[in-house]
Amino acid sequence: MSVTKLFMFEKPLGMRDTLPVLYEAKMNTRNRMMKEIQGWGFQFLETPALEYYETVGEASAILDQQLFKLLDQQGHTLVLRPDMTAPIARVAAAKLLKQHSPLRLAYSANVYRAQQREGGRPAEFEQIGVECIGDPTISADAETIALLASALEKAGLQHFQISLGHIGFVQDVFINILGNEERASICRKFLYEKNYVGYREHVKSLPLSSIDKGRLLQLLTLRGRENVLEKAEELLEENQGKQALNQLKELWQQLKEYDVEHFVTFDLTLVSHMSYYTGILFEIYANNIGFPIGNGGRYDRLFEKFGWNSPATGFAIRIDRLLEALGEPESLQPISCILFSSERKKEAILTAKEMRSEGKRVVLQDINGVSNLDLFTKSYAQVEYFLGTRKEES
Repeated sequence: MSVTKLFMFEKPLGMRDTLPVLYEAKMNTRNRMMKEIQGWGFQFLETPALEYYETVGEASAILDQQLFKLLDQQGHTLVLRPDMTAPIARVAAAKLLKQHSPLRLAYSANVYRAQQREGGRPAEFEQIGVECIGDPTISADAETIALLASALEKAGLQHFQISLGHIGFVQDVFINILGNEERASICRKFLYEKNYVGYREHVKSLPLSSIDKGRLLQLLTLRGRENVLEKAEELLEENQGKQALNQLKELWQQLKEYDVEHFVTFDLTLVSHMSYYTGILFEIYANNIGFPIGNGGRYDRLFEKFGWNSPATGFAIRIDRLLEALGEPESLQPISCILFSSERKKEAILTAKEMRSEGKRVVLQDINGVSNLDLFTKSYAQVEYFLGTRKEES
């Protein structure tokens, strides 16, 4: 049996190399956001890339076929972490919640989701985000969204939109009209995929009264500014969904106090593939990027999987999509080069040290290690020569 040999330059499906210009853009963006997040009192932590499948893997809400699985030497199934919320929930439940609550935690880490085919989607990407754990109030949701807006601004993003919804509202409407979870899940899938044409056709095919079909179709119109909440009340019968709308109204008022409401619109069709979301949820869009650059929301029941009962809310930003929204990266800080011969090596070292102390980036290169001097020096903004007994500049 012949085995196809991989080319030495191939990478696994969905994996990407990050070259210097993009790496520096990523680093600068990450650092700006981290500084802002720390300024709000959130503390960063790290978790291992490998977790147990039976704990974090199953709690993550990522589809099983997207998990990278492997076995350890004891035969336990491990996964490369597919998101950061579940690992942080594990850490908090095991080590932190007993200390004090609420907790304000943050992270910047790579996550891994297997791709079935090459379609431009990375299997490894970096997320930066926060989790506010132990606070059930709308104030925690408002703080999280206000911090999100502030961090994106600090990263240099000027035009973005936070689409705000409530999983409880959507679910109440569907259960009230459709009667059971099975039918509701079909409609939710259309909304999650943003297949509104398919949703309309499906609703028209249902054995419902024209009034109920109209209510389901009207759901698609509930996108826009504050008046959307008033229109949403018309869809509800009795007290169904009222609690969700009241939470969104209170949140809106608090976002106005933070002066970030101009970034926010309502989208009451919003649902998520993350099954642990329980209430307010949101997605972030920017500069005609086809996918959300981030998302977040409230997940009050995730900790039950780790033997703890604690409310929580948070957000995650995908750095790769944020960089795409930011456009061309800023020019790298220029790098100077000092070329030296052995006679003047000490002088070259002292000069490089002095320049670096001034914040400059300096390469120190023995001229005997360069095969093509013209090609090599083209890479640098400034080149100084310490050769023989006389110093020249070019």
